[in-house]
Order: sequence, then structure tokens, then C-alpha cells
Amino acid sequence: MKTWMKLALGVALAAVIAAAAGLYAAWRYVETPVEPESNATTVFRVETGENLRGVSAKLEEQGLIRHAEAFRTYGRYRKLPLQAGEFELSRSMSPRRILEVLAFGKPILYRLSFAEGLTMREVAQAVNATGLTTAERFLAACRDRDYLLSKGINATDAEGYLFPETYFFARIPDRSPYPILDALLERFRTSVADLPQAGDPAALHRMVILASLVEKETAIPAERPAVAGVYANRLRLGMLLQCDPTIIYGLGENFDGNLRRSHLQDASNPYNTYVHPGLPPGPICSPGKASLQAASSPEEHEFLYFVARPDGSHQFSRTLREHTNAVIRHQRKGRPFPSDKSPGD
Repeated sequence: MKTWMKLALGVALAAVIAAAAGLYAAWRYVETPVEPESNATTVFRVETGENLRGVSAKLEEQGLIRHAEAFRTYGRYRKLPLQAGEFELSRSMSPRRILEVLAFGKPILYRLSFAEGLTMREVAQAVNATGLTTAERFLAACRDRDYLLSKGINATDAEGYLFPETYFFARIPDRSPYPILDALLERFRTSVADLPQAGDPAALHRMVILASLVEKETAIPAERPAVAGVYANRLRLGMLLQCDPTIIYGLGENFDGNLRRSHLQDASNPYNTYVHPGLPPGPICSPGKASLQAASSPEEHEFLYFVARPDGSHQFSRTLREHTNAVIRHQRKGRPFPSDKSPGD
């Protein structure tokens, strides 16, 4: 074999060996964790719009990979789009696994859960507890009139429309409250979609107000249509609703847990349904599905009064005399009212 052929063969063989070595080194890199035996995990955040170079640098800074440039080269080779969000990573993960988690894995989700009957401020505190945004920013979004109108809500704020449910959210860019509010309002919309008031924002708002009163008055699902029926009867007859929870809502942070006679007579409280006729100016809490359905189709009956029994259920009455006797039986333990008192005092 001629010398030049031997030389060419040697060069080619060296190139093959070098390529094989390079491929082996690359394989070793993408398959070898920083600490194979590590059990510790860390939360790694990818910001919206962040590129592969920035992500690679952060991974190296946090000790999750060894060489940022090698990871970036591997990422460019795989051509996998990175998701924004927070991900649980570990030094026991190989660079290949880390890249696949950032591309296909589920971001860490934060749980938001609240029960029926909470006010908008109480929901805001539950939102604040998730760390996704602040109560102040959430409340400001709830009072964004243009935003609410775009959602078909004819109200000054989102009170009553924050549907009680359990939600899960990924970390939100810039801690914006609107993705959270979007989810709560969308859940409300789907929950009332089959109700006759759904297509009329004004009728829907009146129904939500009534549903919030029902929600606050009884925790027993079977009673809600009957309670809604009492208020519907009173509205039809022009009677005052005389709903204690509306007064409490109007007092806000000034309520100390004791509802006084002066509160019942206070005309400066627009939510005082012992003084002001008709429905209060707005909802007083977030009603659940059962209360919304009850307010949409109140039970037809002749009851105008109800009073709580010791077990939390209610006795319904047609006349004031029946109601007075029920109050004496269930709340005054058989003691009659003094001559200057009434059942509402």
C-alpha cells in the first residue's frame, strides 16, 4: 500500500475514533446526573419567553447540570420547546431527563380551595395564601368594571360570582390576578349556563343576590328552595326581607359578632333589609350551585317566615303569630317576649 494511502487511512481512522469518542462523551454527558444518589429536589422556574441560553445558565448556577454550553448544544439538537412555569428538578436527574421535564413535564400546581358562603374579601385572602398573587391585586381585578362587563357581568364588582370550588394553577407570570379570576368566573358561567336567567345579565345579577342570601341563611341543601321561596313571597308582597346576614355584610369589618337593635334600625347601611325594601344592592357572598338553583326557581309555598331550630334546621311559618310561637319554642326556650319586644328584636 502506498504511503499516501496509508496516511489517508490513518487520518480517516483517527477521525472515526475521534467522532466515536465525541459521541460517547456526549452520551455520557446527557445521561450522567450531577449526583446520581441525591434525593434532594429543588423548584426551578422558567420565565415566560426565557430562551435556552438563559435556562442553561440558571441550571448550571443551581448545580443541576455541569456545563451550560453543553446543555444548550444538546437542547438545540433536540429542538424541544421549553414550557414556562415551575418544575421540580433534582441533581439525580440526567441532563436528558431535565430537558424532557422542562419540555413535557407538568409544572408545579398551586391549590386554591374555598367553600360556599365566603365574601369576596375572604376569597381574596384564600388567593393570597397560595402565593400566586396578593389579596390587594385580586380585589382590584374583582373591581375592574370593564373586565367584568367583558365577562357579561353587570355589576360593580365580582362579589357573588367567585364560584366556590377547588382549583389548581401553575405559577402565573408577573403574579397577575386575572388568570385566577378568569377560572373562577368561567366556573360560575358553566354552573349557571342551564338556568333561565343565564342569558340576561340584569336578571342573573338579581338571582345571584337572592342566592347569596339563601346561602347565608341555611347550610341545609334541602331547605334552600324553601328559603328562596320565603324571600320570593316577601318580594312579591312588598314586605321587607329582614335578612340578618345582609346587615352583617354591610357592617363589614365593624361587625363584632353581636347584631344589635341599633344595627337593625340603621338606615345608613344600604344592606339593611330591615329598613330598605327589596333586594340589597348586591350579593353578600359566593353562593354554591344548590343556592343558585334554589334562587333561580324558588319553591312555591305560602311561608313568609322561618326561624332556626337548635339543630340548625328551620321551621317555616305562614303567619306572624305562627312565627312568634316558633321563636318562643326554638330560640327563647318557651319564654314569652316582654311587652316592648318583638320576634325580630
